[in-house]
Order: sequence, then C-alpha cells, then structure tokens
Amino acid sequence: MSKGVKGSGGKSRAAETPQDVESSPTDSRADRLRVRAAWMYFIEQMTQNDIAEVLGVGRVTVVRMLAEARLRNEVKIAIEGDLSDIVRQERALEQKFGVQRAIVAPLSGEGADPIPTIGAATGAYLSEAMKSGMSVGVGWGRTLTGTLPFVSGKPLSDFRVISLLGGVGVARRTNPAEFAWRFAQAFQGDGYLIPAPAVVDSVETKRALIERCGLSEVFALADKLDAVLVSVGDIASASTFYRGGFLTEAEREKLAAKGAVGDLLFHFFDRDGNLVDHPINQLGMSVDVDRILRAPLRILTSGGADKIDALLGAMKLVRPTVLITDEHSAKRMIEAPR
Repeated sequence: MSKGVKGSGGKSRAAETPQDVESSPTDSRADRLRVRAAWMYFIEQMTQNDIAEVLGVGRVTVVRMLAEARLRNEVKIAIEGDLSDIVRQERALEQKFGVQRAIVAPLSGEGADPIPTIGAATGAYLSEAMKSGMSVGVGWGRTLTGTLPFVSGKPLSDFRVISLLGGVGVARRTNPAEFAWRFAQAFQGDGYLIPAPAVVDSVETKRALIERCGLSEVFALADKLDAVLVSVGDIASASTFYRGGFLTEAEREKLAAKGAVGDLLFHFFDRDGNLVDHPINQLGMSVDVDRILRAPLRILTSGGADKIDALLGAMKLVRPTVLITDEHSAKRMIEAPR
C-alpha cells in the first residue's frame, strides 16, 4: 500500500501569513525540508542518498527527517493538506524546468497581489543562502524591493553586492541604488553601483561610459559572481521600465510585435528565451546575459498572471538554479506546453 505525506498538526505552515512565518522562520523551514524529504522518499521512491544530494544535506540528516516525519504522524495513507500541494508543485517545477530548487509561496487567491508572499519566501531563502565571501549581483524592481522586510540580516565578512543595472534620475521605491545598498547593509557588506542611467541614447555613449568613466571596474566584478538575484518584467503591462519613462509606447509595441514577452535587466526576450532583434537591447547599462550565466547560483523570483510568458522565457534565458514564485503562477507554468 502506498504511503502519503501531509502537513504536521493538520495545519499547513505554507498557508500561514507572512507575519506568522516571520515569527517562527526556523520551524517553517524545517517543516518544509522534512516534508520535502518524506515526499521524495515515499511518493517518488528516491533513495536516501539521492534525497540528500537534492536537498544539499547529509544522508544522516535525511534519515533523521524521515524518522521525525513518522513520529509526527505526517506519513499517512493519503496525501492531505495545503503543504503537500505546495511540495507537489515545487517538485513538478524542478522536474519540468531542471532547476535545482523551486520554492512556491502560498497565495490567498488568483487575484491577490503575489509580491508580498513571493517577497516573504525570497527573503527567507536569502537569509539562509547568503554566506561570507560571496559576491552577489542584483537586479531591481518591485518584487526584489518586497524581499527586504523579510531578510534576516547578519554580519558577513567579505560580502559584496553588485548592482547589475544602472539607475534612475528620480528617486522612487524601486530605485536600484537603494535596493542594492539596503541588501548589502543587511549583511554588513559593500555595495557597488553603476553610476549611470539605466538606458542611454546610443551604443557610443554606452561604450564611452564603460571605457572612459571608470565603469569597466564595476562590470568586471560581474565576471566573478557567486550568485545573481533577478526578477522579470512583462511587456504587455506597465512594467517598471515602462512606468519610469524608459520605454515609449511606440517602442513597447515594436518590441511586442517582434515577439518580446518581457525583460530582464533591460534585455528584452521572447517566450523561447531568445533576445529579440531590436536596437534597444544594446542601449541598457546592464550586465549582459553571458555574465549572469557564469554565476553558479542564479535566483529568479517573480510571479503574477501577467508574467507567465515572461517567466517561461526567462527560464530558458538565464536557466535559474533557484526559482521562487507563487502557487498560481506555478500552476500556470506547470500546465504551459513545452
């Protein structure tokens, strides 16, 4: 008879509010990891060694988690509880897109704003993933700014944060300079910015800024990143760039006509993850995709009904190792044709 997995105590921790998660982050993460291990062992019939490799823990830890799952009465005949649904989605995303880890954040309804719940999940993950000696490249936007309240800061030595994109002329909530330095500040690290507009008027201007104004040193830091943290914008609605006046309506329509579904660091791409043939892709003061792909840890965090095509394209463009999204976006991504 097959066995199943359900959340402890009859209540899924994944269904808690951000405030609840913030108040007991250790328990929530331990519960999630334990249920993931039980799911892989009892449902997917994976070996304990394979589970240890996927979760990044020792085999002894897997044995302990499986034993604890039994003691907590979490292994049942049927699969029950919201947490099991979340774990199912995470495993489906990992298998379909080849990511090392998928984190799916619960959302109250399809019409709810996914940014707060994605921000909470991303902040919790970053709090554990950031280590001393790391160089982390970051993008900017509403989603990334939404992670800051949920990042549990700690002092890290030799920790560097490099902004992967230029800034804006008007201070705003999604100012890249603010996100980069606040993220670096949370871990008492150093922040490196690109002191230039996010978009310039010509390739010549871009080249001059990099070669003659000292920006080459900042761009060189992106050659040796340990991790990147990025989100995506969609082309159909008023994305950060569109709202900020970086794109005219005529340019947006031309990009859409060429198949663009979204942008990542002002690189506009189609659903197959290919950069579209448009001059504007050469004008962004941002680190190119090749540099992003060199980072061993690539974190993509984003979600929303209007970003599904952009997410699907970004999965092929940057091949993230970690994907963080909400449960409704996860469902659409899983159901989307290859």
